[in-house]
Amino acid sequence: QVQLVESGGGLVQPGGSLRLSCAASGFTFSRYYMGWFRQAPGKERLFVATITSTAGSTLYADAVKGRFTISRDNAKNTVYLQMNSLKPEDTAVYYCAASRDYSRSIYPGDYDYWGQGTQVTVSS
Repeated sequence: QVQLVESGGGLVQPGGSLRLSCAASGFTFSRYYMGWFRQAPGKERLFVATITSTAGSTLYADAVKGRFTISRDNAKNTVYLQMNSLKPEDTAVYYCAASRDYSRSIYPGDYDYWGQGTQVTVSS
């Protein structure tokens, strides 16, 4: 069955870095557009970044532009999110998602599959 499994979250001090990974299985990963979203307690799930199937194009939310980098390795069926210069407002559960039909979409409803999420906490 389809699985997206995130890892790499944790507690980090402001200004620090984390690298999230999302391992995919059960579908043809290289044919899907991949995205990262985040959700803080009591708030809606928000777009963070997305990457096209061949990694030819990326898109970022304004809040993370210049600090976060999305990438993928189709040979390993894995998508990554490198997060640098982390701020307390980046604290959230981070989810990876896969979309078959929508390139560069910022809307959660356009994604077909979701992981279970990984907690990122930025605090001193």
